[in-house]
Amino acid sequence: MTVVSVRDLEVDLGGRRVLEGVNLDVDRGEFVALVGPNGAGKSTLLRSILGVLQPTCGRVSVLDRPPRKARASLGYVPQRHEFAWDFPIDVDHAVLSGRTGLLGVRRRPGVDDWRAVTGALERVGLVDLRRRPVGELSGGQRQRVLVARALAVEPDLLLLDEPYTGLDLPTQELLAGLFAQLAADGHAVVMATHDLLGALTGCSRLVLLDREVVADGAPVELTDPAPWCRTFAVGPAHPLLALIGASPLVSVPERVASVNGGS
Repeated sequence: MTVVSVRDLEVDLGGRRVLEGVNLDVDRGEFVALVGPNGAGKSTLLRSILGVLQPTCGRVSVLDRPPRKARASLGYVPQRHEFAWDFPIDVDHAVLSGRTGLLGVRRRPGVDDWRAVTGALERVGLVDLRRRPVGELSGGQRQRVLVARALAVEPDLLLLDEPYTGLDLPTQELLAGLFAQLAADGHAVVMATHDLLGALTGCSRLVLLDREVVADGAPVELTDPAPWCRTFAVGPAHPLLALIGASPLVSVPERVASVNGGS
């Protein structure tokens, strides 16, 4: 089943065209990475799917509805600096805040809401820290709070904006496993990321984006160097192409030998 449908999307910000002619479908069970250089429009595409940006042209639908009418089905993990970590709130209530749209303005959280919070905390391994103020958390713990906050909605679609930035390897591995499991459980997961290695090894599908969709497919399918060179504006001998197995000119062993002085 298709969860996200993007058709002929164009978005202008500050008088500049950020996205142009973007077409994208995401189904249940997919873990999709949006990869591209800074300014490629990855976060803009996520926010268009979320419904917080108005397209200049084209349309976005989530579960066959406009994004704003599908908010209850959407979980969003922003970049970590976008959350007010100095606000006097504990982990429990930070995660509960993800359900604000479901609670309404005047409704107090009930048993189902707290059950959703507990389930989300269990998935990210933070139950033991639920009473701790968010300002006392490490960077990795804060990221897990944001993921739990999104999961508390019990979403059909999870949108992730650079979720691995600044994290240690164990935390990256924990989150990557969680996202993959969510996809395996039937959720749709879409991640904007600069972590190419994580995207190549952990995602079922890559979308190369530079204002428009340059290429789209499973990692094993994207071995033609041309779209990578075009997306990242690099030459055919760039180490990036060795990483993805697309360059016939530079192999990983040859690069290691050159770094070690040919030994």
